[in-house]
Amino acid sequence: MSSTHDAIVLGAGAAGLFCAAQAGKRGRRVVVLDHADEVGKKILISGGGRCNFTNLHAAPDRYLSQNPHFVRSALARYTAADFLALVESHGIAWHEKTLGQLFCDGSARQIVAMLLAECAAGAVDVRVGRTIGEVGRSDDLFRVETGLGETLSAPSLVIATGGPSIPKMGATGFAYDLARKFGLKVVQPRPALVPLTLAGGEALFQELSGVSAPVVARAGKAAFREAALFTHRGLSGPAILQVSSYWTHGEPVWIDFVPDLSADWLLTAKRERPRIQARRALAEVMPDRLAAALAEAGGWHGELGALTDKTLRGAQQRLAHWQFVPSGTEGFAKAEVTAGGISTAELSSQTMEARKVPGLFAIGEAVDVTGWLGGYNFQWAWASAHAAAQAL
Repeated sequence: MSSTHDAIVLGAGAAGLFCAAQAGKRGRRVVVLDHADEVGKKILISGGGRCNFTNLHAAPDRYLSQNPHFVRSALARYTAADFLALVESHGIAWHEKTLGQLFCDGSARQIVAMLLAECAAGAVDVRVGRTIGEVGRSDDLFRVETGLGETLSAPSLVIATGGPSIPKMGATGFAYDLARKFGLKVVQPRPALVPLTLAGGEALFQELSGVSAPVVARAGKAAFREAALFTHRGLSGPAILQVSSYWTHGEPVWIDFVPDLSADWLLTAKRERPRIQARRALAEVMPDRLAAALAEAGGWHGELGALTDKTLRGAQQRLAHWQFVPSGTEGFAKAEVTAGGISTAELSSQTMEARKVPGLFAIGEAVDVTGWLGGYNFQWAWASAHAAAQAL
């Protein structure tokens, strides 16, 4: 069978479209296939519809992988500044929100339109509504059959179908099934950047649904200072989503509810204002409903002057190291990304090509690389896609 294209890219998301565009502009004949009815569905819902398209602080230490060094090459060769220059070249206005997070001033659709314009510039053939059927390899060509009766072939195949997070958007574990078919190992996928659930024993806090507060959240050796949000099922908000990627089932999550206060702040308050109610003292540094719940859970009632220094030292310690033991997560349905995926041990960090299967590439979320919240996963999509495109 003769080749119909130079490369077939499976998946019309961020990584797939960018890889195809980059390769197309290098003169490669590229086709992109996706089972969805439109491209970039996850892009469109990202960042509240404004697409947090990169992060100025993207660096290897902001990513999780069984091989933490794997991301270095790709991130160094295609940086946040490189993608920002592309965004600006398309006249897309942007702003920095916090912590290096860059968003479109307008809509995430601008990023999708930009990617499609780049694909057009590279004469990329983008085909949506294509259910992927049989995928095989023979005579150094990959063969892909679609649900519309098409059979495409190329010497290179790029797996860019992401992970199973947000299945309502059509996400599946297809990438892993395909990788295993070609003999590649897969690190067990799990939900990441996901809300944590609390069991009935934490019922007191389920009454706080909707309350948010700035905290430092810790899981394992990771700590993040951002907002935590109580929900009817447990804990969410940026700080919690961040530590969820590091959390192991059965282990605690620690919350510092008073990150800006000195270690002896309650003792100082007792000396200066002994008549203030303990709950009122808490309510001056956190939302009132949260203060009431924590005071109730800690058993801190009455005036500070009536509480012993030992009691207040214990309160200070507990408020700075409050322990929750989550019962689980809200799963792939609410996870922003997937941790785990196609093992980096199977891939070249320079090109994303499978070591054992020449011409087979894996990029983006399909790979065992997971970034922090805040544009890091998009930057990995761009960087890994760029690395692969240079080798196609």
